[in-house]
Amino acid sequence: MSVSRRAFIQSTGAVVVYFSLAGCESQDESQARVATTYDNRITIHPDGSVELLMGKVELGQGIGTALAQIAADELGVAFDRIRLVNVDTDFSPDESYTFSSISIQQSGPKVRAAAAKARELMQQSKPAPDSGSEKAVGQSMRRIDIPGKVFGDASFVQDYRSEGMLHARVVRPPAERATLLSIDNTPTEALPGVLKIVRDGNFVAVIAEREGQARAAAVKLRESLEWNTPDDIPETENVHRWLRGAEARVEEIVAESSSDISKTGTSTYSAEYQRPYQAHASISPSAAVALYEQSKLTIWSHAQGMYPLRSAIAHTLAMSEDDVRCVHLEASGCYGHNGADDAACDAAALALQMPGRTIRLQWERADEFLWEPLGPGMSIQIVAALQDDGRIADWQYDLWSCPHASRPRAADSAGHMLYAQHKKNPLSVPEPHSIPQPSGGSDRNSVPLYAFPNVHVNKHFVTDIRVRGSSLRGLGAYGNVFAIESFMDELADTSGADPFEYRERHLKDERALAVLSRLKSEVRWEERPSPGSGVGWGLAFARFKNLSSYLAIVMQLEVDAESNVIRLLKATAVCDAGLVINPDGLKAQIEGGIVQSASWTLKEQVRFSKSSRESRDWNSYPILRFDEIPEIDVVLIDQPEQKSLGVGETAQGPTAAAIANAIFHATTQRLRRLPFTPDRFS
Repeated sequence: MSVSRRAFIQSTGAVVVYFSLAGCESQDESQARVATTYDNRITIHPDGSVELLMGKVELGQGIGTALAQIAADELGVAFDRIRLVNVDTDFSPDESYTFSSISIQQSGPKVRAAAAKARELMQQSKPAPDSGSEKAVGQSMRRIDIPGKVFGDASFVQDYRSEGMLHARVVRPPAERATLLSIDNTPTEALPGVLKIVRDGNFVAVIAEREGQARAAAVKLRESLEWNTPDDIPETENVHRWLRGAEARVEEIVAESSSDISKTGTSTYSAEYQRPYQAHASISPSAAVALYEQSKLTIWSHAQGMYPLRSAIAHTLAMSEDDVRCVHLEASGCYGHNGADDAACDAAALALQMPGRTIRLQWERADEFLWEPLGPGMSIQIVAALQDDGRIADWQYDLWSCPHASRPRAADSAGHMLYAQHKKNPLSVPEPHSIPQPSGGSDRNSVPLYAFPNVHVNKHFVTDIRVRGSSLRGLGAYGNVFAIESFMDELADTSGADPFEYRERHLKDERALAVLSRLKSEVRWEERPSPGSGVGWGLAFARFKNLSSYLAIVMQLEVDAESNVIRLLKATAVCDAGLVINPDGLKAQIEGGIVQSASWTLKEQVRFSKSSRESRDWNSYPILRFDEIPEIDVVLIDQPEQKSLGVGETAQGPTAAAIANAIFHATTQRLRRLPFTPDRFS
């Protein structure tokens, strides 16, 4: 029987393009190489609508809209014909995690290639697509995900509801590494709606008919538990002293020497900078939904990687990966490794206890603060030698920090899951590992982009883990850029040089120089106020990971002379992110990064006692309020001939340093210990 291509396509009712793009692994992110191929699938329906299956998850950063723009242009169809399909391990391409500001860099070329193949098939078998469609790339198209959030659709996993769904709460230990000594179920079992109390080693949970009943039962159950709690956590004021003295291995990141500039006749300057432990502090606590039915476990989660999550959960529960399905649903806040993966594993474990019933697992606010992996503290020491003309002749950089990555990526790292650690037969917690350069972990952006003749960068990788830590947006880049750009400002002041000119003197990267030049003209730098006036302007610059987008920022602020309260006035940023897919979306990412970093820089610090985290709510862990956000102006330098570069984490480091430098300009005081609360002033 002979069937033409056209007849076959017409009989099936749709064109499905599915193929592998081997060799498209990330060139700059070693973790992404775990997948051997990256698959793309585009479905074109007879009515002209197009389904684009996501390989990266949407976390509110707008990547789905940008990828839809790329697909629309390559297919030659109108943007509004594209519909996005969330990542689902039953059929989606496996693109590992959404992290490190590389989604457009990784997924963009694959979507473009898949769309090009689809267009080719269409031209061979159907009428050609509408080549007159207006180009979407480069335009500020309306975000696909925003209307549902604005108009109250069930957009987030926390909103998920189904008929007959049950509700669960986990009763966590009072502190990390605490062990359960005794439990009395009787009082809790008598409460209305309680269906089951689960104890598995140090893992304790309750399942009830309704949300309120589950919460009340968890409160009651907590009263009946007795724990053994260690008391070896470094207290808040001792964190950085502990980091400098803890067991660590020294890793040489850079050791470069040159005879271009003689080190004779130089003066030496040094400074120490400190970043505290910080929380993700997602606005909504983590949640997940799970159903175990007919030997298949399905989990709905807002974690950043569905395929790694499936592998880790399957191993933790001793199941085959084929019997576990993970589906992504967005949540209000999942930047970095917060509680999302753990909540998913909690829900999965409890679903096995109640086959055939959907289980919704919700964390409490205190659970999120007490148990999410924190962004680790950092201590940084910089020593520089300056020639008589102020030029930097030697740069010695040492940083101390714990690991910035403990994601449960696969079977061999499933031990990072809380449930895996707390269950009766726990999995081993994996040994700490470094993320290699150029991406880096705690050492991300520790290598200066500036051209110094002699550069030595050492990472003191602390392996004595007392507090659970992992990826917080940007990893070590926030602390390292804060330190480098603060010190560059100090050296410029010591040399009597203008902050812009001093940076330009040490840069060879033409795109970096162009970003600084554009910013200087945008802010009218020559009109800045005099030092010590109470109003300060601060400059900072970086290229994220030294291989992603460039960003320079000037922060304007004022410092109250009596209270030392800092009020941010205006932030002006210039960014070069290569080819810009959606200008408004890109600006929104930078604006969000500035706001988040400003909050970290002015307010955020996790506090510790010897036995536990003491930051448990918004009073003990304050964040920036709406009325404290400065005016923000973002200027983009479009580079249509260059590849697109990620921007999600590019603003965090420069913002912190710009605030520090503006404070010095306003008060003539240098603040080197984050956050810059009023008590930091001498």
